[in-house]
Amino acid sequence: MEITGLGTAYLDDFKMSAGSPSAAITGQGKQDFSEILAKANAAREGTGTSARIYKNVEVDKTDKLYEQCLELETFLVKNLLTGMRNTIQKSGLIDEGFAGKMYEDMLYDEYAKDLTKHGGFGLAEQAYRQLKQYE
Repeated sequence: MEITGLGTAYLDDFKMSAGSPSAAITGQGKQDFSEILAKANAAREGTGTSARIYKNVEVDKTDKLYEQCLELETFLVKNLLTGMRNTIQKSGLIDEGFAGKMYEDMLYDEYAKDLTKHGGFGLAEQAYRQLKQYE
């Protein structure tokens, strides 16, 4: 999935024209802020050179492809939550045995489903739009 579809621009669009780090310090070769802002707005609105055709694809939430995209988003959110969960210390509230670990994993599955449903991340919609153009 290309990040320009998410309303951002590539980092190369904001590189300075002068290649040396000293040019950044002295201010030589800097782009004007209004130029950078115009590029970002064009990418967000889909009117610039980075606009993609799949922005116009209507999302059909009853389509099987959309359901698969939702599962992908749920999987990604679950991995994010698992990574965050691994950074905290255990308090001993939940048993560390097999059943406790299974319960905790199932709990985080439900958290991921709920966040996907109500979080408004938009990853499923973007994946659907991009994949639908190839059908």
